[in-house]
Amino acid sequence: MDTTEFLIKLILVISVFGISLLIAMYSTYAERKVAAFLQDRLGPNRAGPFGILQPVADGVKMFMKEEIIPANADKFLFIAGPSLMMLTACMTGVVIPWGGELTIGRNTFNLQITDVNIGLLYIFGVVSIGVYGIMIGAWASNNKYSLMGGLRASSQMISYELAMGISIIALVMTTGTLSTKEIVEQQSSWHWNILYQPLGFLIFLVCAFAETNRTPFDLPECETELIGGFHTEYSSMKLGFYLFAEYINMFISSAILATLYFGGYNFPFIESWGLSPNAVTIIGTLLFFGKIFFFIFFFMWVRWTIPRFRYDQLMNLGWKVMIPLALFNLFITGIITLWRNGAF
Repeated sequence: MDTTEFLIKLILVISVFGISLLIAMYSTYAERKVAAFLQDRLGPNRAGPFGILQPVADGVKMFMKEEIIPANADKFLFIAGPSLMMLTACMTGVVIPWGGELTIGRNTFNLQITDVNIGLLYIFGVVSIGVYGIMIGAWASNNKYSLMGGLRASSQMISYELAMGISIIALVMTTGTLSTKEIVEQQSSWHWNILYQPLGFLIFLVCAFAETNRTPFDLPECETELIGGFHTEYSSMKLGFYLFAEYINMFISSAILATLYFGGYNFPFIESWGLSPNAVTIIGTLLFFGKIFFFIFFFMWVRWTIPRFRYDQLMNLGWKVMIPLALFNLFITGIITLWRNGAF
């Protein structure tokens, strides 16, 4: 790797991390505006025009709050929990193809930090580490409510990861690759995977809600039973890290949904518009972010529309509905794949 390519990759890494943090920051503003719209209210409208500076005010408030660590807490693990949660949330975006190829001078670069041939396995590996951030923080708090929230989070995430993983196996059988770049390239024109794996997409979508602890799957932080759940004892920016990580995970989950099932940066007939390759790449990236913002809005829409499950209902849905559906989808996908390959 020469110096120019290294600098481009470094700029891309900083850009992806910066965009992730910026979108997470303004997702809090969007969440409150969407909630206000659905409830016929105004939402934030004091800090700046249309309340657009509200996330900045919230960030300053977080930084200025008193830093409290309970006397009987494990100090090292208490700090490590939210740090690990934030780290894993930011790591996932490195294998997502944010666009096609961009030509600068004589050099051509991919708008993807790294294209590993096991991109999907990397995503699942990093996501599975995220549960440790919740469990470590919950246990280190030395608070029974926090511990219960951590146990709920770990059992919920492990349960729904099974169904999510099985739905991805069906997608891999359809595409024949674990590379996110190749999966996107196979979805050019109208060949989006949502048309071939509609049930797999539905399973993945429901599991994404559970993995990000979003309503109606927000039992780990259920205020009616557990005060604040796994982050009850947290304050200042350590609490901010947990909240930021949730919104970054929502952004990354939306990006993965758009990548795997909705063509990523592909859009039907974009190649026939007579544009330059660079223009196609830039427009494709903008359209990709449009798909991501749609899914983020959908996450928020569901939160302010559907009530929270009971915990037994949540676990029954995961083990008795989602996993059997995922296995059924895997079986049907296998039959169709064998038939298309002439095995029958």
